[in-house]
Amino acid sequence: MKQTGIKNLLLSFILLLLIGFSACRNDDDSITSIPERDRTEQQIVDRDSLQGYLQTHYYNSADFAASMNPTIDDLLITELESGEMLPDGHTLLIDAIETHTTVFLEVDYEYYILRLNQGGGDTSPKFSDQIRVNYKGYLQDGSLFDSSANSVVFDMSILVPGWSRAVPQFNNAENFVLNGDGTVTFNNAGVGVMFLPSGLGYYSGGAASILPYSNLLFAFDLFQSQVNDHDNDGIPSYVEDLNADIDLSNDDTDGNSLANFVDPDDDGDGVLTRNELESIEYIVDTNMGEEEPILADGEYEIDRSEEDGIITINTVKTVDSNSDGTPDYLDDTIDIDYSEES
Repeated sequence: MKQTGIKNLLLSFILLLLIGFSACRNDDDSITSIPERDRTEQQIVDRDSLQGYLQTHYYNSADFAASMNPTIDDLLITELESGEMLPDGHTLLIDAIETHTTVFLEVDYEYYILRLNQGGGDTSPKFSDQIRVNYKGYLQDGSLFDSSANSVVFDMSILVPGWSRAVPQFNNAENFVLNGDGTVTFNNAGVGVMFLPSGLGYYSGGAASILPYSNLLFAFDLFQSQVNDHDNDGIPSYVEDLNADIDLSNDDTDGNSLANFVDPDDDGDGVLTRNELESIEYIVDTNMGEEEPILADGEYEIDRSEEDGIITINTVKTVDSNSDGTPDYLDDTIDIDYSEES
């Protein structure tokens, strides 16, 4: 694949205005927009185009099967010319990819994942988490429109929606070290490629080399992730997706036009969400062989420290004081401030 330049992957996203996904933004690029097509009809066009691509391109599968520590830098995707035999040690993409479905803006979408390495870590990112990755972004014609030199940190909630669907299906690296010179040392990272229809990419927005309605390919090495709590209210942002549609912007319990994930008082009862949670502290003495606690449902770690083998873990836990199935922080009839009781 030929490099044609480096562009910005991020969408313009303004949390306080809750605009959500918009056109790709780059200070050096002019934004191009054309009248939007029907998303359902465009998905059919995009699916056929991606299927055609997957049926006519292959990758160096044997190199990944033999690698102890694979990376996207080892990946070669090549077009199979008409009449050409598939080379030994290579696999057609259509025979290797996984087909996934999702709903975005009330439209059913298909997207595809090439799973090159699951990743050896114990955890996977949530859809709204912060991730550290190495990545390359391609158009279907093979041109590279974006990449990272080594590793970058992204908030997945501000990336094109395909990322929040594909990346959480991989594990973080087994171990990861960010060196002083900015390079990364890692072992057994999550490695994959996502093949996205335009509706899970920039859709009708585009900039420079990314034309409107372009299908996109992103290859990535997933190194690590961190749970996001955008409003620092103690409730992780992924938990604030109450309707489980992988969209944080449309969950607004108190109807104040401020979505829960950026609202410090989710139910609008005058008591901050953070203060409607029970605070718990754990002291774990590893010198005595003590193990970390298993957190209860609705309990979330907010910080930790370690000194001389003693780990201090602070958590918050949701409370349902009237046992009606709705936690206090989402129930405007309950305004108990648990911070005053501590």
